[in-house]
Amino acid sequence: MANLGVNIDHVATVRQARRTDEPDPVWAAVEAQLGGADCITFHLREDRRHIVDRDARVLKDVVNVKLNMEMAIHPAIVKVAIGLRPEQCTLVPERREEVTTEGGLDIVRLRRRVQTAVARLRQAGSIVSAFIEPESDQIRASADVGCQAVELWTGGYAHAQGERAVRRELAKLEASIVLGQQCGLVVHGGHGLTYRNIEPVARIPGFDEFNIGHSIIARAVFVGLRAAVAEMKALLVRFAPAARKETES
Repeated sequence: MANLGVNIDHVATVRQARRTDEPDPVWAAVEAQLGGADCITFHLREDRRHIVDRDARVLKDVVNVKLNMEMAIHPAIVKVAIGLRPEQCTLVPERREEVTTEGGLDIVRLRRRVQTAVARLRQAGSIVSAFIEPESDQIRASADVGCQAVELWTGGYAHAQGERAVRRELAKLEASIVLGQQCGLVVHGGHGLTYRNIEPVARIPGFDEFNIGHSIIARAVFVGLRAAVAEMKALLVRFAPAARKETES
């Protein structure tokens, strides 16, 4: 069964809308852990639009599951990550005009800069992953620059219209998992995953972890974060390939 990473950025977005001290994303991380989260993910952006440096420092102190810092390859952010030393750093593209991260980091084009960041982060003791589109050249390049894991962008599947398009995107994810594992990479998935569309992706063998944020936080408005996380975790358990095989046998 794939682990569940819960992205708490959206909690910080609500807080920053009023520039106050609530809701606290650190409190959200605690609630998510109590709901069964295997990983807490946060994105410290260059513009600090939601998560801020204080959040990152306190999260490092209180999170007792894997802490995953999403980050740009900008040297200033790499320096912060080296000081913080989260268990995992996930390199992502970052544009000031975007609402949220869209698409994957172009490792092929940015190979030299990415390689430098990866080397520094690994030397500091963090596992390094890259958020990439499910393309063979990006997967191979991720392994070549020293990444230990990749997070496949599942937005193509989430946004696909029509059964044929959905099948095509699922097949692309399946092939990318196989290639990633052949390259010695741990494979994660994330972007656009919800309670309604998680099943086909969760049934694909080989995903080690899913990072989900918006859908869980949206559900939490109505049922509470602990319950919302538990509901998503239950779906991953229900649709896990291993669990399906045991049922069939």
